[in-house]
Amino acid sequence: MIQRENPARFTEIVGSVAETSPIEVDAVVWAADADFRRWSATPIEERLGLLTRAAEAIEDALGDLSVLLARETGKVLGDCRGEIGFAVRFLRWVVAQAPISYAESEVDDDRGRLIRQHKPYGVVAAITPWNAPVILSMLKIAPALAAGNAVVVKPSPLAPLTLDRIVALIGGPLRIVHGGPATGAALAGHDLVRKVAFTGGAAGGRAVAALAGERLTPTVLELGGNDPAVFLDDAPFDDAAMDRLVMATFATGGQVCMAAKRLYVPSRQLADFVDAYLAAAKRVLVTGDPLADGVTMGPVISAAARKAAEQLRTGDCRDLGRFEADPDLGYFVRPALVVAPGPGDPLVVAEQFAPVVPVLGYDDEDAVLAAANAGDLGLGASVWSSDEERAVAFARRFEAGFAFVNTHNRTGMSLRAPFGGVKRSGWGREYAEEGLAEYVQTCVIHAPAGFRPGAPAPENPAAYPV
Repeated sequence: MIQRENPARFTEIVGSVAETSPIEVDAVVWAADADFRRWSATPIEERLGLLTRAAEAIEDALGDLSVLLARETGKVLGDCRGEIGFAVRFLRWVVAQAPISYAESEVDDDRGRLIRQHKPYGVVAAITPWNAPVILSMLKIAPALAAGNAVVVKPSPLAPLTLDRIVALIGGPLRIVHGGPATGAALAGHDLVRKVAFTGGAAGGRAVAALAGERLTPTVLELGGNDPAVFLDDAPFDDAAMDRLVMATFATGGQVCMAAKRLYVPSRQLADFVDAYLAAAKRVLVTGDPLADGVTMGPVISAAARKAAEQLRTGDCRDLGRFEADPDLGYFVRPALVVAPGPGDPLVVAEQFAPVVPVLGYDDEDAVLAAANAGDLGLGASVWSSDEERAVAFARRFEAGFAFVNTHNRTGMSLRAPFGGVKRSGWGREYAEEGLAEYVQTCVIHAPAGFRPGAPAPENPAAYPV
């Protein structure tokens, strides 16, 4: 049995789910394979009808689900409502987009007839983390089901409860298993799993890739980011920009793959930037009970996460915002800005996944670009400037799957904007048409003109493929 504590009140057990043994995983996958045989033969209109009803059911339960998500993860209630609401919007977008993305195409001309089909894989294993369990699961579940796959999802044992309820609301060829690495290994390494979609840390990604590689199972991997935010020398430090940056850094306690995790500012402007950042944090950053009004940051996920975060609070460490939490009751960490750490400091070179962020000065744009592009985690980045064209030109040189200009979050972005990564941070493209394409295989039927019934025999048969 997996019991989930409330990170804001760690003596409170929010709920529990039964752990799935490797033997039970085998039975679930076999059942999912039988689901797939039926589901893939179901017309797409019926498949999309299931997703439409799922969106309605989740939306109807949004209030209760949001409270449950806040209690099991420590995310503030508004963020939880936003996450689940976005999952609903994504479901509806998939319903609208799937008939276009999954439609077969046909060309019939003097060279013959060519039909391009998009077929499902079979059983898709979706392995997802705790920090955004609903949306990061839905990004896999919705397109996979729309395409005709069956799905078995395994959430993190640190956030199993809300997704467990959502899976029950969706139904159909969607199943869930619970557990840690052994459960995940049994799922990702199962012979009947035809595709694995994973979001999480590098260690987990290596394990999944190794298991999938033994069976040549295709994978979708997103392994995090150490996202830089680069301020050019004409960037304004106005209140609105600083407020956006602070919230982009400390949403979910900094425990977000695409959070702004390294801040770069011209050295001569560093002091002014720090003052502006501290002032913004005082305006918008309130640490406390995630269910309380006005709180914008809750606890970190666990005791281990709190210990790791505290170890990053070194050097010129400036406390941020209002701290209205009791660390004796929950896993609360005072958010901090560390000014001018060494470029090799762990806070700079590794993804901290904590409410502690470094700011570093720079003197040369080429040098700061090299620093921003350093490392293996090329997920996202942002550049800030009063000249949009200059910012876009700089953004083109980032080694990142996506780049923002004068912001560092997805607020207001269209679902047409893909989400992915370069280097080792991510092989998938979620949130957009590219994400739908991950869950189908392209199959081609070809009838060359020279071999059609009644066609004259080719003068040179060797000119045609065998």
